[in-house]
Amino acid sequence: MADLSLLQQETDALFSRKKWIGFAVPAVILTYFVYVFFAFDIPGLAQRAKMENAVILASDSWSYKTHVTRSHRDGAIDYAIEGERKGRYPEGTRPDWVSGEDEVVVDLGDGAIVTLFPDNYTEIDVPGFGKIEAQLEGGKITTNRGNDVPDWIKAGPRRVSVFTENGRVTLTRSKTEIFRYAGGWELFFFTLASPYHGVGLGKILFGDQIDPERSNLQGAWQDFWGNPMWRHGDVLWAIGETILMAFLGTFGAAMVALPLAFLAAKRFTPILALRFGMRRIFDFVRGVDGLIWTIVLARAFGPGPMTGALAILITDTGTFGKMFSEALENVDNKQIEGVSSTGAKPLQRYRFGVIPQIVPVLIAQVLYFLESNTRSATIIGAITGGGIGLLLTQAMQTQKDWEEVAYYIVLVIVMVMVMDWLSGWLRGRLIGKKD
Repeated sequence: MADLSLLQQETDALFSRKKWIGFAVPAVILTYFVYVFFAFDIPGLAQRAKMENAVILASDSWSYKTHVTRSHRDGAIDYAIEGERKGRYPEGTRPDWVSGEDEVVVDLGDGAIVTLFPDNYTEIDVPGFGKIEAQLEGGKITTNRGNDVPDWIKAGPRRVSVFTENGRVTLTRSKTEIFRYAGGWELFFFTLASPYHGVGLGKILFGDQIDPERSNLQGAWQDFWGNPMWRHGDVLWAIGETILMAFLGTFGAAMVALPLAFLAAKRFTPILALRFGMRRIFDFVRGVDGLIWTIVLARAFGPGPMTGALAILITDTGTFGKMFSEALENVDNKQIEGVSSTGAKPLQRYRFGVIPQIVPVLIAQVLYFLESNTRSATIIGAITGGGIGLLLTQAMQTQKDWEEVAYYIVLVIVMVMVMDWLSGWLRGRLIGKKD
């Protein structure tokens, strides 16, 4: 009976403890989320969020804008894709949805019409709402709508913005700018200055010669490769730099880490101080993030792809050294003894008795890190000034070339997918595949 009573007490205590744990764990998690809610100022973040900017960014990534810009100084009107000089319409030409001379009429689609009158006067006719009249007078912009306007109109004395389904109109003291959206990446193949712009592939391949000084294939390739807006040649070169950074950093780290791993392995280095020191070096170089090494090296050696490769090499040396030393700890002595029985010297024992055992681990890890470092090299390149990361950062900093940002992101994804396939193929060829 005493044993049963003691067992009953222990059982009750166990269930009571589990019950408290069942309440305590959710309470701790809830407390943590409450802390995060206030520590990261979630209410303030939600208040500062501007969803209209996010919508504009998303739409810019899969479409392009044609800018119709009127200067308030001389009244000159300019037409350009994305507002760039390289995308400007040639003199005397303009989009077919623009008409008029003294009074320029711009059709934004879905019935929205913008009319540019002389004396910096603009009229915007929005179906279902009416006309919005705006004019620059005495350094201020006045409208006929006052302050009582819907959310898609932002009106102030220095800036007026009107958003429609297919574009928007912005008036400032220096200019009136009209953006008309259209799907796709315009001028991706040829700019407006190229004679091949708007020409179908069939005419380029089988039609009459378009440029009298060049054959169709030669001219089309030159204009595509040297496209000043999309810079296809520079982009391909940047991708090559990114892959080269990952390749040099990864394989350089593997070559440096392999001999050092022997010094960190207890089986091959009986000296405790040497083994301890080498392990701490590995901890140090891999404990500092690759981006920090990138900043330090960029400060020391200046920007460039080689600086990024060195940053990857230093970080991966610590990681490879730890993994290789652990693999060396687990090698089979029988193979080493078999090589020793032939009278092999120490270096020969390592070459024929140890290395073949760790080659599968070495190749698998190196190829995996090569794939991973391809992604890391994109970010590192943004800091060191090399590779596709630099172009991606430049496009993001402009705050207007989001279609180029989307293009670079697609290229990075394709590059990673190709490296993933290539590393998997190499692993299969070098190590073998399981059925």
